[in-house]
Amino acid sequence: MTTAVTGATGNLGGLVVDALIERGVAPAEIVAVVRNADKASALADRGVVIRVADYSDTAALTSALAGVDKLLLVSGSEVGQRIAQHNNVIDAAEAAGVSLIAYTSLLAADTSGISLAPEHKATEERLTASSIPAVFLRNGWYWENYLGSLAQTIESGVLLGAAGNGKLAAASRADFAEAAAAVLTLDGQGGKVYELGGSERLTYGELADVISEISGKSIVYKDLAESEYAAILQGAGLPDFVAAMLASADAGISRGELDTDSGDLQALIGRASTPAAQVLRAAV
Repeated sequence: MTTAVTGATGNLGGLVVDALIERGVAPAEIVAVVRNADKASALADRGVVIRVADYSDTAALTSALAGVDKLLLVSGSEVGQRIAQHNNVIDAAEAAGVSLIAYTSLLAADTSGISLAPEHKATEERLTASSIPAVFLRNGWYWENYLGSLAQTIESGVLLGAAGNGKLAAASRADFAEAAAAVLTLDGQGGKVYELGGSERLTYGELADVISEISGKSIVYKDLAESEYAAILQGAGLPDFVAAMLASADAGISRGELDTDSGDLQALIGRASTPAAQVLRAAV
């Protein structure tokens, strides 16, 4: 049985390939769908099949998915273009005769008010209408999302955000990748929806305490309005749409939209998720 992973040279896709191999899937039975074959040389050296296709090229995607049984559609990185791109992948999977699509969505994608949610919801709706059975991997937030600002947070002694007192059930990127690999190696997954969140559910005040612990410095959380936080991120040099997305995510945390106690992640990976301190300490 052949399993394909899109975006296989990306941060998440590459970890999924690793996790599949760890679970005993032969590299020759894994198809890495990538945009740049040169970046996939390490995967090729391990015996993984490399096929080149861009999310915008349905013909190339159809060729890349030939003979594939199960497909992990890793959501694209080009926010604003993902509905069309994901539809291209689904169209290609239908044409190629794929038997299952697993899609990396967003926690509570069908009800979330976070700005990232509509594209995920639309993709889920397209998959529901597809002739191919689909499983939704509704990923929560990654602890790695806080690494880019970690040095500044420690230097200033202030964790900025707009999350209020909302709980965040985050986990490591590798945890979510392991969950995806588990689903891809199980039978009877069509129609399932997994709400994936970490064992550790922290407020930003509690996250500040974790950063204090690992850095040896006193860190406090300063809560801001969503618009004020977005403006600060823009002032720090982030593109406007990225700043707005991060501020929207924080607002979603304040509403409980990146929190879950479903236990789905833990059940799939067979353990508690990776603590924030472990992920952040590695960066410090």
